[in-house]
Amino acid sequence: MKSAVSAKIGRIKEMCGIAGFLDRCAGPAPGEMERLIGEMTQTLWRRGPDSSGIWTDAGAGVALGHRRLAILDLTEEGRQPMFSADGRLVTVFNGEIYNFLDLRAELEGLGHSFRGHSDTEVILAAFMQWGVEKAVNKFNGMFALALWDRNERQLTLLRDRIGKKPLYYGWAGNTLLFASQVKALRRHPAFRDELNLAALALYLRHGYIPAPYSIYRGIYKLPPASYLTVRTCDVGGNSAPVPYWSVKEVAESGVNSPHTGRPEEIIEELRWLLEDAVRLRMIADVPLGAFLSGGIDSSLVVGAMQALSPRRVRTFSIGFSEEEYNEAPHARAVADYLGTEHTELYVSPRDAMSVVPELGEMFDEPFADSSQIPTYLVSKLARRQVTVSLSGDGGDELFGGYHAYLVNARSWDRIARIPTWLRVAAGRLVAALPGPAWERAFRIFGPVLPAAFRRPDAGGRFNRFGLTLSRAAQEEFYRNLISVWENPAALLAGVREPPTAFTDPSRWARLPGFVERMMYLDMQCYLPDDILAKVDRASMAVSLEARCPLLDYRLIEFAWRVPTALKLRDGQGKWLLRQLAYRYVPQSLLDRPKKGFAVPVGEWLRGPLREWAEALLQPERLKREGVFEPHSVERRWSAHLAGEADWSSCLWSVLMFQLWREASSALRP
Repeated sequence: MKSAVSAKIGRIKEMCGIAGFLDRCAGPAPGEMERLIGEMTQTLWRRGPDSSGIWTDAGAGVALGHRRLAILDLTEEGRQPMFSADGRLVTVFNGEIYNFLDLRAELEGLGHSFRGHSDTEVILAAFMQWGVEKAVNKFNGMFALALWDRNERQLTLLRDRIGKKPLYYGWAGNTLLFASQVKALRRHPAFRDELNLAALALYLRHGYIPAPYSIYRGIYKLPPASYLTVRTCDVGGNSAPVPYWSVKEVAESGVNSPHTGRPEEIIEELRWLLEDAVRLRMIADVPLGAFLSGGIDSSLVVGAMQALSPRRVRTFSIGFSEEEYNEAPHARAVADYLGTEHTELYVSPRDAMSVVPELGEMFDEPFADSSQIPTYLVSKLARRQVTVSLSGDGGDELFGGYHAYLVNARSWDRIARIPTWLRVAAGRLVAALPGPAWERAFRIFGPVLPAAFRRPDAGGRFNRFGLTLSRAAQEEFYRNLISVWENPAALLAGVREPPTAFTDPSRWARLPGFVERMMYLDMQCYLPDDILAKVDRASMAVSLEARCPLLDYRLIEFAWRVPTALKLRDGQGKWLLRQLAYRYVPQSLLDRPKKGFAVPVGEWLRGPLREWAEALLQPERLKREGVFEPHSVERRWSAHLAGEADWSSCLWSVLMFQLWREASSALRP
């Protein structure tokens, strides 16, 4: 008689991704369960080129699938799904636990023994020894995992502290679905392809969809630093994520107990933490390198890597022919100074634009940060030589690197002098009239108005100014300053935006100043749901693992204890980080204006991408599809083409939604 529990490990050459489901009713037959989880896992083939594995228990209605990008323990002992030593726990795991060797030694001292050398086996032993919450607080890494307890008939989903690795989940009737990317969920027959218009409104505002929302109704991102536990006996799917660590608590605790040492002492502590974070992230059984832009953050990481490595570190950068976007010469100068084995690739506009058709499928949700293109290109370049690459992500959010922090703080200081009731009332009065109405008024009275009000886009800017002015709280004021579309309701009639860290007072941190609040909000939303999502999808699309030493949780906790005066100083951001970077690289190579990782989308839309964009933005098409209000899009498209204003960010967000929709339609079973 065939057992209800079956295991199947296939040697399929495909990146680290997980998928699975838990059916609380009479689920499919064992063979059908294997077919379903196999198809779900297959969609993640780009995340796992080295092996594939599935495990099902028909009696419990649970199925787990894994795609593996082998980094540690390349033997069969590192394969997943993996069982604990006593057979009770089964896991599929995406990511790395960087301190697994220390944990392994601690567990061996407590009597545990190990078959292989993978961090996954250490994770299982840690759960056996300490339970989920105590164990996860010992982990230093990036991870998303599913853990099935065969005794308790209980499934736990778990995500790392800052949200480096993605994990989606949702109920489809009586079935809980989960996966690293939404495309895997779509392969299950219970999945419902229903657009979440409220999440779409958030996307139009931010250019990404903040957790816990996703583009599909009923499907959520598991928030960073949380776990979700579901038992087969639970009814109604009402289990809620439980936090085990909190950026809010870390930020509040840090500013209330600031570091009191001298700057030299703080810099030295930062150096030790950084080098230890880098050292842990250099552990791999495969070739390793780093992205290098020549800026503060990446130069600091590479400098620490080279200081710790007996061999030349491999570094990678891309360059553009357009001078205003090209950082390759700066990266080359840093690489030459540090003595790295440097590879650079200059890409033409055609090379960059050839990536655009792939973005909808690559990102799996609408995503409108155009730096997705160079991030993909540098990942592709690095993957030719290495399997793991370190990056400098996180330095701006932790140490006040964005110039906008200073600019926005000055703006707030000026308007805060106006009584709140007067400022809010005036802002609402201005915002009550939409942008096109203000434009008509400015045209009529143009001859007697200042030059600033005679600009073609002045009406839209004035309306945005009113919306921003009307916000009484600093959090909502910042939200309006960074909005892509200042009023998404203009495109999505009757749709209300759900609460986020910007609008939900219960999520606001008690912090002393506007700068600290902007940094906190960026760590809550922009960092995990834009920056880290971008790096994950772009690198995983070429089977490259990207690691971020600056986002070691110890560095995050340390950074919040650093006084703001040591972050923003003399009109410059990242002062403390710069002082440390100068120990590795001369100041003359690093002190230059920040260019960012951008591409000239505005110019492309007026030139070589115009025909492609027009096909996606046709008013007749938008009206037929019934999502966007066509006239709002058409007005900005026409103004952009005429050179009256740069509406590239707004238009790119609509275009990326359209591209995603086409790609997701093609993925339907």
